[in-house]
Amino acid sequence: MEMVFAVLSVGAGALLAVQAGANAQLAKATGSPFTGTAIQLALGALMLTAIATWSGQLAMLSRLGEAPLWHSLGGIASALYVVATVLLYPRIGAVLAVGLMITGQMLASLALDLTGLLGVAPRVPGLGMAAGALAILVGAAAIVRGGSATGEAASARSAGWLVLGVVAGAVLPVQGAVNGLLVADIGGPFAVATVSFAVATIAMLLVIIVLCLVAGPVGKGGSGFAAMPWWGWLGAVCGATYVTSVFTAIPVIGASATVGLTVLGQQAASLLVDQYGLLRLPAREISGVRITGVALLFAGVLALRLL
Repeated sequence: MEMVFAVLSVGAGALLAVQAGANAQLAKATGSPFTGTAIQLALGALMLTAIATWSGQLAMLSRLGEAPLWHSLGGIASALYVVATVLLYPRIGAVLAVGLMITGQMLASLALDLTGLLGVAPRVPGLGMAAGALAILVGAAAIVRGGSATGEAASARSAGWLVLGVVAGAVLPVQGAVNGLLVADIGGPFAVATVSFAVATIAMLLVIIVLCLVAGPVGKGGSGFAAMPWWGWLGAVCGATYVTSVFTAIPVIGASATVGLTVLGQQAASLLVDQYGLLRLPAREISGVRITGVALLFAGVLALRLL
């Protein structure tokens, strides 16, 4: 069973690379990354509602009133993550932002495993956990350095942006743990994923409303959906698979292993995207330092699971 969830986590992480490309196409079509993300989240909510209905889990939503309200709010993390990426990428560079988010994910997942907070089964700290965490963090640093070598921006302008990057990554494993609590409350992973995506959609719409009030209408100058490739609509499928996989895997293999595996899958898929210029993204030279970073991620995950 653990091996099944390990493979599922790697696959879910790989889908994040596809989701990034698909969301880029939606953002181009709508003229705004916020509008594109809101559409992707809404489609994910509709898709999960259909799956929950087909599987007989939709009726479980009637139990939401019996669960603490904050157990239903995990989806807010998705909106925070998207807003953070939109703010950080042009300011500190995509590579540094990704490195900070990986660091935040790893630190938060280790904290959950060590403390047993949010219903995560606590783990006794040992050599494997320490060695694995260190390898993953060093791997993340190598990925940042390797990406910088290809000419991507990686200079911070403010400590506040660095903190935001770490926090944006940290909320993802917390989201998985909170969604896991809701599964325990009402049962049914598809019902919980539906709630998570519905909350994320509402949060994203609120962000768009605030932006409109502060800076005027968003989404000007979009290229339109007619020019968008068909796979631009796949972000909802990728996101729904990722969210559902994470909160079902954490109780089985632990928060740090789940996060490490999803990050590994994401980075491995990103190497292919960069190498061959897939998903209409520019091809980039893959440096040896970056490949070393991905190898360290793999070694770190193995240490977390085997030592």
